[in-house]
Amino acid sequence: MQSKLKKIKAVLSNYKGVVVAFSGGVDSSLLLKLATQVLKENVVAVTAVSPLHPKNEIEDAKKFTKSLRCKHLLIQSHELANPRFISNTKNRCYLCKLQVFTRIKMIATKYGYSVIEGSNKSDLSDYRPGIRALKKLKIKSPFIETGMTKQEIRVLAKKLHLPNWNKPSMACLASRVPYGRIINKPILQRIGKAEIYLSRLKLSQIRVRDHFPVAFIEVYPNEFNVVLNNRRKIVRYFKKLGYKYTVLDLAGYQTGSLNK
Repeated sequence: MQSKLKKIKAVLSNYKGVVVAFSGGVDSSLLLKLATQVLKENVVAVTAVSPLHPKNEIEDAKKFTKSLRCKHLLIQSHELANPRFISNTKNRCYLCKLQVFTRIKMIATKYGYSVIEGSNKSDLSDYRPGIRALKKLKIKSPFIETGMTKQEIRVLAKKLHLPNWNKPSMACLASRVPYGRIINKPILQRIGKAEIYLSRLKLSQIRVRDHFPVAFIEVYPNEFNVVLNNRRKIVRYFKKLGYKYTVLDLAGYQTGSLNK
């Protein structure tokens, strides 16, 4: 870990300054923390704001950048204005990343900085068309460069006392919608409300896959009992959201399960 930490800091020290694509998750939080340690005030965090990202995630991002005294810009990313994105084909993530990071690169150009982001070695084992967009735009991923895994990032984040070191992984809400189904704001709001409701049960990891009118809940198998013990309340709330059926997926939480 110490060796990899030195490598990451060495990579960051080669930059005049950086614009960090900052979602507020553990990966980008650690990257932003290390960037501010190495480059001091020559760091800008940029967070995309849209219906794809729950409001509480944006608020968490604001608090974290404020704690680092880092310049933080919010940009409206307007993915839902792109007909190719809302049609929800398998290259949806590619289109999203291409659109968002093109705008972030424009910001970086104004500062004369480079753009970096928090993808890691573990991400390479899943279907990630967004990484293809990052390569096309020549966006740098220091954790991939240094071979850092998701678990190592969490360990290091804990060691550095990041307040969100054990925060559940959070992909954009569009990843809950099966390919081929149109994505729109009401669907994303429905998913967001469902997951926020479940988060009150203090589950380690949550996904609500929207196979409307069916909601598939994914949690870790060792937490099935939490969902089952609250099933009546969950079903009642999900019916208010419009779901006719609420299902607990017995396969348990899986990263990118809709890609399988």
